Amino acid sequence: MMEQLFDHVPEIVFFVKDHYGRYVAANQSLVERCGLREKREVLGHHVRDIFPKELAERFARQDEAVLRKGQSIIERLELHWYIRRRSGWCLTTKLPVRDRQGNIVGLVGVSRDLRAPGDRDIIPARLAATLEYLETHYADAVSPALLARHAGLPSVRFARLIKRIFRLTPHQLITQTRLAAASHLLRETDRSVAEIACDCGFYDHSAFTRTFRSATNLTPSQYRAIFPRLTR
Repeated sequence: MMEQLFDHVPEIVFFVKDHYGRYVAANQSLVERCGLREKREVLGHHVRDIFPKELAERFARQDEAVLRKGQSIIERLELHWYIRRRSGWCLTTKLPVRDRQGNIVGLVGVSRDLRAPGDRDIIPARLAATLEYLETHYADAVSPALLARHAGLPSVRFARLIKRIFRLTPHQLITQTRLAAASHLLRETDRSVAEIACDCGFYDHSAFTRTFRSATNLTPSQYRAIFPRLTR
């Protein structure tokens, strides 16, 4: 039913993959953007079977992180294809699918278009690389000004793009990235809250707790108690 629903939302690509990264469900937008006609040409296949090598390897690495490590990918900015393989920007989200025992059995994902082909407000290619930089350097002293320089953009232009794409300020985006990483560590590891705070770029345990509670209405310890590690 979900697949049929997303068939009527052409600006969104929807898919479900099994434990091996093979498509088990996909909407028509994905089929057409791969230059194919029917879903049977996608279902049962791996990304390496239907995408060019440079795209396929990036998608495969993402899938591996979700399927083997349980790492959710939330609204990652990346290039993709429109119909007739015109390039465009999207925000991709991939989440692990677990069985009742907590084992990862697949993933579900969506890619949401940010603009229609021909939109004049072009997103600089270096912006995607900058956001990837944030995802791997959130524990460092990252600031909006630093990210703007990394993207090669004036701070005002950078802030405007981030606001348009994510509906967040650059400061909020940095905090959200750190909180997402911290949430994963709280769920999937036994490391102390203080260690997680330090590893995710927060000034200290208290600052982390205040920020986490403001976003979730829970302390990190309460969150960990409610969402225990599934592999324990």
